[in-house]
Amino acid sequence: MLSKEKLENNQVLIYIGTLAIAAGFGLFVSDMSNKLDVAITVVIGLLMYSMFSQIPFMSLKEALSNRRFIVALCIVNYVAVPIVVWVLSLFLPGYPPLLLGVYLVLLTPCIDYVIVFTALGRGNEKAMLIATPVLFITQMLLLPVYLWLFIGEEAAKLIEVTPFVEAFLGLIVLPLGIAIGVQLYAKQGKLGNQMLEFSAWLPVPFMALTLFVVVASQINKLTGSAEWILKVIPVYIAFMVIMPFISKLIGKWMKLDVKTGRALIFSGSTRNSLVVLPFALALPSDVSTIVVAIIVTQTIVEIIGELLYIRLIPNVVLRD
Repeated sequence: MLSKEKLENNQVLIYIGTLAIAAGFGLFVSDMSNKLDVAITVVIGLLMYSMFSQIPFMSLKEALSNRRFIVALCIVNYVAVPIVVWVLSLFLPGYPPLLLGVYLVLLTPCIDYVIVFTALGRGNEKAMLIATPVLFITQMLLLPVYLWLFIGEEAAKLIEVTPFVEAFLGLIVLPLGIAIGVQLYAKQGKLGNQMLEFSAWLPVPFMALTLFVVVASQINKLTGSAEWILKVIPVYIAFMVIMPFISKLIGKWMKLDVKTGRALIFSGSTRNSLVVLPFALALPSDVSTIVVAIIVTQTIVEIIGELLYIRLIPNVVLRD
C-alpha cells in the first residue's frame, strides 16, 4: 500500500522519471506541449501551497530556540553561499539574464525536499524541518538585497516591477496565507487536521506535475539557450562539490553534533529552484526563457547530485 513516507522516499526517482517523460512529450508532441504555458502559473501556485502547508510556521518560537543551529544555517546560507556564488560567477560571461538566473537559484536555500534528503542522508531532519520558517522568511528578505549587490542596476533593468509584484503576491503571499490559515484551522478541530493531513500528500505529486509542465512547455524554447546552459552546468557542479566541505567546517566551528552537521551540509548545498521560478516567469518573455532554462537546469543537476549526497555525506564527508 502506498504511504506518504514511501512516496517521499522515492521522490527522486519520481522526479527523474517525470523529467524524462516531460522532455519526450515536449519534443515529440510539441503542438500540445506548447499549450501548457497557460497552466504553469496555476500549477506553481498549487505547488507553493503544498510546500508552505508543510512548513511549521506555528513552531517558529521552537525553531529560534535552537540558536546554535539557526546561527550556523544563517552563516552558511547568507555568508558562505553568497561568497562562493560570487566567486563562481566570475567564471561566467557577464550576461545579465544568465547571471540573474544563477543568482536567483543559488542564493535561495531549499525549504522543501531538503528535509527528505537530510533524512535519507542520516541527518537531523527534525531540526531541518523546524528551521524552515526561518529560512523562508530570511531568504525572501535578503534575495532583493543580494541581487542589488551582485548585479545592481542591470537587474533593475531586467525586472518590470508590476508583474514581479503580481507574481510575488499571487504565487508566494496568497498560497502562504492559505497554508498558514489551514495550520491555524487545524488547531481548532478535526476538519482542519484532515485538511492538513491531506495537504501533506501533495508536495511530491505537485512537484512532479510542476516539473512536467515546466519542462514539457519550455524544452522547445531552450535551443536558443543551449550555449548558456552549457556554461552554467560546471558552475552548478562546482557549487555542489564545494559547499559540503565549507558547511562541514562551519558546523564543526559551531560545535554541532554529527546528525545536525549533516543537516547543515544539506541545507547549504540544496537550492530553492521552484520557489524562485515564479519570479523568473514574471520577467519579460525574451529574458524569462533564458532565466527559466538556467533555473530548471540547476534542478536537474541538483537531483542527480542529491543521489550522490545521500551516500557520500554520511559515509565520506561527515561520518559517525
